[in-house]
Amino acid sequence: MKASPYKTALLKVPSPKHAIPKFSLIKSLSLIAAAVILTACVPSAGKDGESASVSQTDALSDTNALAYTQYPAPHSQPTAQEMAVRHMAGQSFQAAKMAYEARPYISPQPHIGATYHGAGSNQDQYDTQSETGFSDPMLNPLSTFGLDVDTASYSNVRRFILDGQLPPSDAVRVEEMLNYFDYPISKLATSEHPVQIQTELGATPWNPKTRLAMVQVVTKKAEALEKRPNRFVFLVDTSGSMQGPDRLPLLKKAFQALVEQLGPNDRVAIVAYAGSAGVVLPSVSGNEKTAILQALQSLQSGGSTAGAAGIEEAYRLAHNQFDSKANNRVILATDGDFNVGLRHSGDLVDLIEKQRDSGIYLTVLGFGRGNLGDSRMHNIADHGDGNYYYIDSELEARRVLVSKLPQTLLTAARDVKLQVEFNPQQVARYRLLGYENRRLAAEDFRDDKKDAGELGAGQIVTALYEVEPRTPDSVVEPSLRYQDKTLRKGKGDELMQISLRYRPLEGGAGREMTQTLNATDAKKQNNNLAWAAAVAEFGLILSDSDYKADASLTRLLPEVEKLVNAKDAQQSEFVSLVRQAMILNQQTAQAGEHIRPRPLPQPLLQRVH
Repeated sequence: MKASPYKTALLKVPSPKHAIPKFSLIKSLSLIAAAVILTACVPSAGKDGESASVSQTDALSDTNALAYTQYPAPHSQPTAQEMAVRHMAGQSFQAAKMAYEARPYISPQPHIGATYHGAGSNQDQYDTQSETGFSDPMLNPLSTFGLDVDTASYSNVRRFILDGQLPPSDAVRVEEMLNYFDYPISKLATSEHPVQIQTELGATPWNPKTRLAMVQVVTKKAEALEKRPNRFVFLVDTSGSMQGPDRLPLLKKAFQALVEQLGPNDRVAIVAYAGSAGVVLPSVSGNEKTAILQALQSLQSGGSTAGAAGIEEAYRLAHNQFDSKANNRVILATDGDFNVGLRHSGDLVDLIEKQRDSGIYLTVLGFGRGNLGDSRMHNIADHGDGNYYYIDSELEARRVLVSKLPQTLLTAARDVKLQVEFNPQQVARYRLLGYENRRLAAEDFRDDKKDAGELGAGQIVTALYEVEPRTPDSVVEPSLRYQDKTLRKGKGDELMQISLRYRPLEGGAGREMTQTLNATDAKKQNNNLAWAAAVAEFGLILSDSDYKADASLTRLLPEVEKLVNAKDAQQSEFVSLVRQAMILNQQTAQAGEHIRPRPLPQPLLQRVH
């Protein structure tokens, strides 16, 4: 009986010299002839149909690498040249596909912390994550940053792990992992502000020498906001790179879920862009669901990616249907791989920033793998009064665009910034986890021209500080020659003061509120801080942080198994991800290699098939 490629855990991966199948002489000659023909005739498609030659060696090696792997990916397909060779050798499409799914691709990523070079993901583009270390409050008492409500990193990390791979360290952004989860908040106090501050202090699980201070900013659920009509422009990338089930087809399902939530007072327009941009559907009422859905279903992928032209056209339509009393928003859905017109993040950011103060917000939905322009999408969202989500499944699409619609698409407060001042009498050193690209100079806090994060209605944003308490043994900085920093009396119990500034939706100057956290406020740690600490620790491990101290997956797993709320699907999934990451790390560390499938050049496969 023929072994199934999906029951391979017990099968030994054969060495390459034994991996060549025994074909008959006729079939072998057919394969060689096919490879020669392919060398001359069959181009290997790059992005958007660009061609590159296929070598005879590549064609033959593809047909000879028929070994078993432990991690066959469900979305894998045979390479185009392999499919062509096997068709000529008499193999059926399905047989060739099954044989492909049983072959390994060896990529040099031995364990967490190694450089990532995986085929199929080595074209993903991530900003390099430079990690900020500890600061001395005697020299740097202020920590200032703009809030970030993006969650793309968590769903992208999940996609890697579920595909049997450890994510590259630059794909891991701790703050986005923290903000993916819901944190139950007690009843908010009555306040004139649409936002409030919640704090908590507890132990650091991975470092016994420090404590964790959690700062959460909570926005109120405003019925008035939820009753505001919507003015949406769907901006859809239909370039050739959007082929594949996890791209344009999934994108359509995501928008279909959102369309079903629209009412008669809402309006929607659709713009698509590939080699050029064009209006697919002019502005129509949200009641015209059939017309909207038909326009979405008509979209087909092909051509290059003129992202800048699409953005300009989308904002033109958004201005045409603008209503000062509505929720005006452009929703960009793309893999982020722009290659026509403005391509560089800086140029695209300049284009977006020109629209930022017009009252039109931006949401970016990322799709696909292998050429994901994560850094570009992240920068566009950050600079466009927007948010960025990565959609890896229909379930995630419904979570972002249906279950969390108010938090995702209804802005409650603009340009929200935090500034935390640490008390040197209590704190020897401190560091903010994550938010690396959202940090601001201290003087930017009260500068309302400096852009910061937008918060949605009912949203909770979480930040963690790792704080080293001051002790008699703490290192004392040398005295300064030109200034004398004397500490004020009467503030000895205070650990830190949190200041929050935001711009109200109706405009005008920014407004502020403050709150203090005392060193004596530490009490029995509740599940919010404990869960946030576990998520942060997972992020530190996956990113191979210099400050992970005693953090490890083997230590973390039993902790999250005790903390998990079995009724919370997201928490249960997180426990599963920690377990799978631990297994992957152990296996790859033992093997010294990372086994993963090759991607499919979709345009060429379609021609072959």
